Amino acid sequence: MSIDRVATSTQSAYLASQVMQASSNLDNTQAQVASGLTSTTYAGIGDKTAALEAARSAGARTDAYQAATTLASNQANLQDTQLTSLSDLANQWRQDVTTALGNGDGSTLTTDAQSILDQANTILNSKDANGNYLYGGDKNTTPPVTATTLADLQALPSASAAFANGTVASSVRISDGQTVQVGVLASDAGTQLLQSLKDVADFNAGPDGNFGTSLTTAQSTFLSGAISSATDAATAVNSVAASNGAVYQQLQDASSTQTSMSTLYQGFVSDIQNVDMSTAITNLNQNQVALQAALQVTSQLNQISLLNYLSPATSSG
Repeated sequence: MSIDRVATSTQSAYLASQVMQASSNLDNTQAQVASGLTSTTYAGIGDKTAALEAARSAGARTDAYQAATTLASNQANLQDTQLTSLSDLANQWRQDVTTALGNGDGSTLTTDAQSILDQANTILNSKDANGNYLYGGDKNTTPPVTATTLADLQALPSASAAFANGTVASSVRISDGQTVQVGVLASDAGTQLLQSLKDVADFNAGPDGNFGTSLTTAQSTFLSGAISSATDAATAVNSVAASNGAVYQQLQDASSTQTSMSTLYQGFVSDIQNVDMSTAITNLNQNQVALQAALQVTSQLNQISLLNYLSPATSSG
């Protein structure tokens, strides 16, 4: 074999490898433009794979926390509305007792008490979107308040016996190692209010009771103390409502932090995984030109190589 033929063969092999490389580069850039990703395989990402997966995992965990926090925030917001209404009821009851004492007329007091109890029960026995009792704690499938009438309260040794809720309020995890109590127990919010209602009902049923349009001295003395009890009930409900408001704000702050962290993780993943589209398109065009050039040179070399093979036979003829 002549030196020319050996050289031509070497050039052909080299150009073939160049064509393969140009074709591979073109395939890669086409895939990048089509997918928007630097690579669709871990091999293409290389030593950044571990960092990519860590960022993805942290981002997914943060998104899960944010979803749970959003649900908890909605619950706290609903509770805020209801506890504010319950606080208004407690204040209304205090005003009812104060008015009865001030006017010397207790004729509507038990009717007022039953109305307050009805409305308090509506709030404390309310359900969430899943049909669970909102203020039931870890016993959220049964009504947390069992006394629906003043007679029911009178039959109990104390108002605390009117509550059938659990002892553990619902909580939500908002980050690694951080849990917030979101739920409110019906007994925490309503015991003092119902006790104040029970005290009035018990007295009215006793020997000095039967409130009428003209209060007796014993009745006036009792109602003076009942005002203090109603005031304590209103203070207790206000305290629970304030605590719930603080929880709501904590959840809002946590949600803002989670949004920032999620954006951070998404950006980190994007920096590793997503391709710069303008650069990828430029590379695609360059690789197309490179492949076309390599193919043209290979075609020309093949024609020269064929002539080299044919020329000895031609010259010998």
